[in-house]
Amino acid sequence: MAKKTAINPTRDQNYPIWYQEVIKHADLADHSPVRGCMVIKPYGYSIWENLKNILNKKIKDTGHENAYFPLFVPLSFLEKEAEHVEGFAKECAVVTHHRLERKDGKLVPAESAKLDEPLIVRPTSEMIIGAMFSKWIESYRDLPLLINQWANIVRWEMRTRLFLRTTEFLWQEGHTAHSSKSEALEEVFKILNLYKDFLENYLAIPTLIGKKTKLEKFPGAEDTYCLENMMQDGKALQAGTSHFLGQNFSKSSNIKYSDENGDLKYAWTTSWGVTTRLIGSIIMVHSDDNGLVLPPKIAPLEVVILPIIHKEETKDHVLNFCMELKEKLNQIAYHSKKLDVKIDLRDMRGGEKKWSWIKKGCPIILEIGPKDIEKNNIFFTRRDTLESNSLSIEDFLNNISKILDDIQKKLFERASKFLKENTFKMDDKKEFYNFFSKNKNKGFVEAYFCLDENEEEKLKKELSVTVRCLNLKESEKEEKCIFCSKSTKSKAIFAKAY
Repeated sequence: MAKKTAINPTRDQNYPIWYQEVIKHADLADHSPVRGCMVIKPYGYSIWENLKNILNKKIKDTGHENAYFPLFVPLSFLEKEAEHVEGFAKECAVVTHHRLERKDGKLVPAESAKLDEPLIVRPTSEMIIGAMFSKWIESYRDLPLLINQWANIVRWEMRTRLFLRTTEFLWQEGHTAHSSKSEALEEVFKILNLYKDFLENYLAIPTLIGKKTKLEKFPGAEDTYCLENMMQDGKALQAGTSHFLGQNFSKSSNIKYSDENGDLKYAWTTSWGVTTRLIGSIIMVHSDDNGLVLPPKIAPLEVVILPIIHKEETKDHVLNFCMELKEKLNQIAYHSKKLDVKIDLRDMRGGEKKWSWIKKGCPIILEIGPKDIEKNNIFFTRRDTLESNSLSIEDFLNNISKILDDIQKKLFERASKFLKENTFKMDDKKEFYNFFSKNKNKGFVEAYFCLDENEEEKLKKELSVTVRCLNLKESEKEEKCIFCSKSTKSKAIFAKAY
């Protein structure tokens, strides 16, 4: 008999629908009336706020400052960088009028209000920020210029999925200008490693870093470096990117500075970002067939308290105890912030209430009744394992941080084990094709690849497989490309991806 689970279908039965069900049961987001857009509900948005607060501090600690730039980009700005506009042309939302009028009983764009130049709803901000950088930068003394913004982005999508791919999404985008190529590259890798640390130490997601191929790099960039995660269905999800833009955007936006000798030179620029897609990654890396599982460091609540009241005469006693316990927990520091704790006072059955928090992924669930108070005990359930234990109140308070850290650690170890067990080294083309042709096979393939773009396009067309990233360091000796047997030092990670 199949084991009963809170989420149906299970991951093995139908992974895409399981993902949607986890979001629904955890009350994270909903589809909006605007096609392809989502409404992030309070519980889901609080996860984003936690990610944002942590990452914002890390970015500021490296010397970057926050700013805000317009939502609209003049069409002519995008046209300045040919490869850039070509890369985003099919995803752009375009504003052509500035007023509506009523015609035949309907509201329509007013012909008299047509814009002299169409405006693009930002798919990214390189060109509008570049225009401002060209005004702000005059001398080498103005460099480096290190700017970050938190904003919304619009890229028109035909097939959408909550958090993973929506027409509008939230993100952080950094933009920097430097006086030398080496300094710009140092920035690119500084941010790449900052992201990796954030993903692994806060989101508990093991992360591969590497370089994108020419076909996969950001439009207009000289090089793109990326962070790749493995989901539980073996597919890859790009968690973030850091772009070395070289002088391409400086030339198109006229970002010049006078050096120490008074000579005018083009700046070297970078851009980098992560999005609300990170929430999708957390869901698909950690959650199980009973719902959402959250790493404690980014959970909206670390602890939820469920008062168990069977008799009216014990109600006040139990609630007072829960309030006192909450106050004590709120005073405990957990990784530079106080614990977030909630007492669930909803009028519903205890079992149903507990399962609602299991499905929402709260790391620790406490159940407090008169007998627990009498014995001076805390009965708690860990969300990662669903194991329940009892501790004295004193031991629980003294060890709560250790318990949360153990949950965080175990989630990372579990995901790392999965990544390792589902990454395969191959040197045979037939084996490669067989692996990705069979639906049951899942994971990453690591293989030598000569970077032939025709082969890359063929893989995408025939197998829906892409090069997720190239190893940052080439091999010391040459090996044969898995597809054509040419000698190469490049090694790549291949996978199907979201």
